[in-house]
Amino acid sequence: MWAGLLAGALMMVHVSADVAGRTIFNSPLIGTNEIVSGYYMVAVAYLPWAWIAKNDDHISVELFTMKVPEHIMIWLEMVLKVTTVAYVCVFVWQTFIRAVEQMHRGEALEVGGSYMALWPSRYVLPLAGALMIIYLVVRVIRDFGRAIDKNSEAGEV
Repeated sequence: MWAGLLAGALMMVHVSADVAGRTIFNSPLIGTNEIVSGYYMVAVAYLPWAWIAKNDDHISVELFTMKVPEHIMIWLEMVLKVTTVAYVCVFVWQTFIRAVEQMHRGEALEVGGSYMALWPSRYVLPLAGALMIIYLVVRVIRDFGRAIDKNSEAGEV
């Protein structure tokens, strides 16, 4: 989360410096658009995933589950988390393959008569996804313990 916030702050400073340079000195910073879209925005969008998974801050709609008993909701949430882990595993695998391909190709953007390497930012996606998977697996394990406790409490009553 902090890395994503730092990227957002750096992006604001960079864009502000570009705008100031363009309007005050009639000399914009070269490559601002490429750096913002290729690095800052990627970090801002993907790095907070692990924090979101850790704090269970995903968007959720409870219209159909408002009346579901708590012990069933725990199991339903575990199924959803395991499904999310499966999806994010595929995402990590595919983005990692793409990052390696782009690294071998030396992916770069032409910026002001020179080239800026873009391939390093490709590794942010599989990194963010892998961290998210770790937190989701930990949450599934914790939820499983809660579900067992709830089932044993229900059986004792």
